[in-house]
Amino acid sequence: MQSMRGAVRSARRHLGAGAQAVRRACVEPGRERDLAVQAVKAALAAWVTWSVAGWWFEAPAAFVAPWVAIVLVESTVYRSLAHGLQQLAAIATGTVVATSVALLLHSTMTAMVLVLPTVVLLGNWQRLGSQGIYAATGALFVLTGGTVSVATSAARIAEAVFGAAVGIAVNALVRPPVYLRDTRAALQDATGEAYDILRTVADGLDKGRWDVHEAGTWHERALRLQRLVDQARSAVGWSRESLRINLRRRSSAMSTPGKDYDDAIVVLDYAAVHTAGVTRTVLEAASEDCPEIRPQGPIARHYADFLRQSAEAIHLYSQCRFGHRRDHELHQAVIELRRTLDELRRHALSSVPDDPDQMATYGTLLTQARRLADQLALSGP
Repeated sequence: MQSMRGAVRSARRHLGAGAQAVRRACVEPGRERDLAVQAVKAALAAWVTWSVAGWWFEAPAAFVAPWVAIVLVESTVYRSLAHGLQQLAAIATGTVVATSVALLLHSTMTAMVLVLPTVVLLGNWQRLGSQGIYAATGALFVLTGGTVSVATSAARIAEAVFGAAVGIAVNALVRPPVYLRDTRAALQDATGEAYDILRTVADGLDKGRWDVHEAGTWHERALRLQRLVDQARSAVGWSRESLRINLRRRSSAMSTPGKDYDDAIVVLDYAAVHTAGVTRTVLEAASEDCPEIRPQGPIARHYADFLRQSAEAIHLYSQCRFGHRRDHELHQAVIELRRTLDELRRHALSSVPDDPDQMATYGTLLTQARRLADQLALSGP
């Protein structure tokens, strides 16, 4: 009974999430609308190819055309074209090999034993990329589609070419996909998470909270931050690819993500490394049954101030690069960050005793702080 209730709650959550996605797709631009448009475009490409190949010309293997067309309405125009050429090469290779062997042996069963291992190996050819599997698919269409003949195999290749042409054309001409919005959103998500984590850790250090469970939660969030940065880096790559051979770029004067995006990724990468290093050090100190190695008093307060200022500097950096804030605000924030770091060093030198464990903890924190401050200074105005 309990498992049934859990399944019902899970189903309701999924239905609710689906309904929200549909609502967002209808009322505002975003990833949900982009996915819906791509789905409609894929269906349009399949309908056009079937109407021509299946209904009008009544081709013997008309299903090949819509199948290829719907697959090639890809996430970017460049990818549609590149994958289309690779897929056609793979299908043609599998079709030609299977047709030749089947006509030579006059036995599709024997031909299948010989052909399939060969085309699967050919599908691993680097130049075919991820589309190599279609060599085996093309061979199977020949060997399982009834009577094997040169005319039928040639028709399959022609229909695959037609389907690829329609799929690529639909993706390129009908609202070609662009991912600049997704890139900015990914960068903002990573920046916001870095800001929140640094502020949370700063508050914990300032108030002397060294609970192992809480420190573990901070460290888990810091590790997730690195994944967000990796997603942002991937999004920048997608944006650049989506603008290649894209007609929307010309019509709306869109520009490829430039150095600002790369700089933002570098800064966020350093912030993620810094945050992970700090939270790991805090977690290790909290796990030790020795309160003396934990930064306390003025050192902890100064480090908390440094983390808050780091969070503010990262937030300002994002606003300056992708918002409407002025560079001089970031410049002042970096100057204050440097000043706080200098004060932190002086207090550390005057306060740390000869205890090697305590010196190791302080040294690790100071090293992480210096690296982040240096990167913000280099990438700033």
